[in-house]
Amino acid sequence: MTSTRPSTPTLRTERLLLDRYVPDDEEGFVALFQDTRVSRWMGDGTASEADDRALFGRIFTKVYAEDRFDVWAVRRDGRLVGHAEIKRTDEVEGHEIIYALAPDAWGSGLGREVARALVTHGFDTLGLTEVHATVAEPNRASLAVLDKLGFAHVRDITEDDGSTTRVLTRTRS
Repeated sequence: MTSTRPSTPTLRTERLLLDRYVPDDEEGFVALFQDTRVSRWMGDGTASEADDRALFGRIFTKVYAEDRFDVWAVRRDGRLVGHAEIKRTDEVEGHEIIYALAPDAWGSGLGREVARALVTHGFDTLGLTEVHATVAEPNRASLAVLDKLGFAHVRDITEDDGSTTRVLTRTRS
């Protein structure tokens, strides 16, 4: 199935460049997702290194090749410092933003820059009227970032392990 929209565009913020991954990003991608300080907040937590390498490969063979959704390498000064995506998901009945930054990029406002770029892309490029985010309840830093960007808590999901995931929504103003 061919999409009518262009493939993942390059996005720029004050300090960041969000662009398509290239094969040379594999080691940085795997290092990001293997860091338990990062992966504990992503999906089901830390996966095996082989699974993360396979995931990286699918970005090229499935996501980019079939233009499924937008996924970016997040770079600062030419160095891979994170991952970002926006995609349709039934979990929130709409489009969800997802982002992760390496711990050495935490606490400097870069999370807000990434999230703001994703929201703007969703509204201005994809034509969405709302975007969503799902955040583990203990992830106070991400909850604070999204609160500052105008996301509102709409409901909680109780996960199989008993933990709580917050569903947040930002409506186009």
